[in-house]
Amino acid sequence: MNGVAHFLDGLRCSVCGALNVLWLDPIRGLVECHECGQTALTIPEPGREDS
Repeated sequence: MNGVAHFLDGLRCSVCGALNVLWLDPIRGLVECHECGQTALTIPEPGREDS
C-alpha cells in the first residue's frame, strides 16, 4: 500500500481471520490484508459524499 492508505481498526480479514491487519487505499479503492495478502475492491455508492 502507498502512503495514503488508512488502517481499518477493529476489522477482521474474512480469509485468514486476523484482526486489525486491514488497510484501505482510497485512491485505488482497495482493501488489503497485511497478514495473508488478500485484496478486495471497494465500490463507492454514487451520490454519497463524506461530510
